[in-house]
Amino acid sequence: QVVADSQGSDTGTILRVRGPLEFTCQLDSTDAALMHKVISRTFQTLHSQVKSESCVLTICDSPIIIWPNRGVHATPEEISPDTLCEDLHQWIQTDEQESAGKRSAKKKNKKSSAVNVINLRLMMEVTKTGPVSAPILSKTVQKSHFLSTTLPIDCVIRTTCNETIKDAFERLLVALTHQLCEMEKVTLQHMKGTSLVKPEPLHFLLPEPKGLVTVVYPAGVPDSQLETQRKELHQQFELPDNWPYFRRANAYHFPSEPYKDGYLRNPHLFLTHPTLENGKVYLVQGIYSYHHYMQDHMDDNGWGCAYRSLQTICSWFQQQGYTERPVPTHKEIQQALVDVGDKQASFVGSRQWIGSIEVQAVLNQLLEVTSKIMFVSQGSELASKGRELANHFLTEGTPIMIGGGVLAHTILGVAWSETTGQIRYLILDPHYTGAEDLQVITDKGWCGWKGPEFWDQTAYYNLCLPQRPKTI
Repeated sequence: QVVADSQGSDTGTILRVRGPLEFTCQLDSTDAALMHKVISRTFQTLHSQVKSESCVLTICDSPIIIWPNRGVHATPEEISPDTLCEDLHQWIQTDEQESAGKRSAKKKNKKSSAVNVINLRLMMEVTKTGPVSAPILSKTVQKSHFLSTTLPIDCVIRTTCNETIKDAFERLLVALTHQLCEMEKVTLQHMKGTSLVKPEPLHFLLPEPKGLVTVVYPAGVPDSQLETQRKELHQQFELPDNWPYFRRANAYHFPSEPYKDGYLRNPHLFLTHPTLENGKVYLVQGIYSYHHYMQDHMDDNGWGCAYRSLQTICSWFQQQGYTERPVPTHKEIQQALVDVGDKQASFVGSRQWIGSIEVQAVLNQLLEVTSKIMFVSQGSELASKGRELANHFLTEGTPIMIGGGVLAHTILGVAWSETTGQIRYLILDPHYTGAEDLQVITDKGWCGWKGPEFWDQTAYYNLCLPQRPKTI
């Protein structure tokens, strides 16, 4: 159920092929062995199509068409089998090119160029040159099961910077046929009677040097029923069994694809780290959404900052695959506090503040996540907490909610020098009321590095440090 990409993930270009392959077959018997034979034969037909001269790959947003099984023949004619993969980029019309001059791109995602993806479409030629024979129609009356579905091919390989399209597309075809084999296994393994379960390819970015890996899961089968497969994958790739790498929520998100919910992800990645003498940077691990005032048609300006910080933390647990529960609304947060006996029923629908202790209670009630609470009697003491905060981001990697006075913030990391004691805090500010504009948010410091003077030196603070469940 797995396809590993052998190339390292820090160089070259990703070639990603997507396209529907129509799977149709007729079952004349409900005998399981016979049905499996027919399905396997149908997959063999699809293999033959992918290996035939009719197989065509088009590069999205470009005029390039490639016939991989005709000696990597391509149009336009300037492209030959010896063309380097990275030279294909110049043919692709990007949104940035279209909008150049219309807006300033001076702070265009600094890291967006780190991953170059060339999107391709898998197609099949249905017409052939030469004489055309007249169609022959025949009619047979019999009872049978007709199975029809569309296989969502989604295949990736990573190329090296000096690789030709001839070499890369040969590897791509091998990966395509391998993915069909994996789809066949999943289809046969999860078939119930005469109903098919659609195979679903997902890509996962594993720690170096493993890189991108593709796994085929049965669509519609929940993660809770796939734990055995995930354990096998963890053993295969020698991954620890206390961190979810292969849940659907962990699937790799390609940079060019927008998130459907509209929230910004990980705005801190576009910031420059502070440099401290002998200092190291310790950051949140994984992906979170930025939740702040006035989102979701909710006017919580002036009272909802801790709710928003809690939503950011919940989004982290959701997007790391620890929970399938959606990020809770303000009312759901308030109801959870009523349910645990922390608040009266009248609290639901109110505009009352919450703090770190309430955040701890809600995480436990809704996500079954435990948290440590760090008490700081005055803001000036926070500067001495570098070791504890650094250790939290190293071992747990979750966002921290900090509340003091009437303000709540989210801490996403620290830069700390063990020798000098210097410290900077990476703050995500829930008090922002504007649109999801990454440039404004990073330029104006709504997500930014702050010094010890950021905290009220005389106010007391409570920090809620969520603990990561040890699970796969």
